[in-house]
Amino acid sequence: MQPEAIAVFDGHNDALQHIGELHPGGRDFLLRSSRGHLDLPRAREGGLFGGLFAMFARSPMARGELMVTPDGYEVRLAAPLDPAAARLQIEAQRDALARLLARADGQMRLALSRADIEAAQADGAFALVLHLEGADAIDTDLAYLRTLHAAGLRSLGLVWSRPNAFGHGVPFAYPRSPDTGPGLTPAGRELVQACNRLGIMVDLAHLNERGFWDVAALTTAPLVVTHACAHAVCPSARNLTDRQLDAVAESGGVVGFNFCVNDIRPDARQEVDTPMAMILDHLVYLIERVGIEHVAFGSDFDGAPIPRPIGDASGLPRLVEALRERGFDDEALRRIAHGNWLRVLDRAWRAGASS
Repeated sequence: MQPEAIAVFDGHNDALQHIGELHPGGRDFLLRSSRGHLDLPRAREGGLFGGLFAMFARSPMARGELMVTPDGYEVRLAAPLDPAAARLQIEAQRDALARLLARADGQMRLALSRADIEAAQADGAFALVLHLEGADAIDTDLAYLRTLHAAGLRSLGLVWSRPNAFGHGVPFAYPRSPDTGPGLTPAGRELVQACNRLGIMVDLAHLNERGFWDVAALTTAPLVVTHACAHAVCPSARNLTDRQLDAVAESGGVVGFNFCVNDIRPDARQEVDTPMAMILDHLVYLIERVGIEHVAFGSDFDGAPIPRPIGDASGLPRLVEALRERGFDDEALRRIAHGNWLRVLDRAWRAGASS
């Protein structure tokens, strides 16, 4: 008997940054491409029926300056963005996405609830959850947050790897602790509370450790980190300490396992020829640390170097099958591949509906 095909919902991608509606010469998301990691045909090939699509405002030094150290690397933090300039970028991305969805003619749908995601899956459509990676475009009066929520925003990362009015991101650095600076600002605390009220999931990816603990003490929703790995395996500043991982599990939250090779590999090398066994060792560490209910996929497709054994969205079944060969049954695979995301999104969104 053939093994069950496991459907996947993914916690993070940057595909929106590369679509033709946004950039001349960009990819047509509705056609299969050999560029990047994600488009609709490759999603279907990989059993990917939905995910969080990130809007992101770039700065002139979006990745900063790489500095090689005797035992690793450090990338200088990007500069803070002017909120008005950031909003121009986010509005351009919103407009591009609206044009893509119109052209998709029902093949893709904006999802505002778990029921929307499940209905899209049942109909063979791709469910898109709108995410903002870094709150740089939001002023401290939070008016733009309410605008975005009305337009369908249902997930928000407080920071990217730079400071803003709400908190402090971590640098891309190895080996380095995620405890790299101060915690949330007073405005950051207000933003978390506003997201809780509105039913916007708060994402702690890229946030430094003190900010993480500030959110943990404040939020009424499960702790969620859409794309990160374990610091105990790869001591990158972007990864979560065991104590942070435990807090996510205790809250009923989820960590989206990041496919970025330099956050998976213990040596943090940016080497796409990373073997499947190394990927699985790291993923299994996460699962054994926090439990099967608290780990999902947070690929970072189109935003990071992806291990060659996965390659792109069409390669997701290879990862699922490798987990099956490690002894995970279909029930466990369904939780990792989509069930945990649907549960946590539902909890975060319902919290807003009931407030």
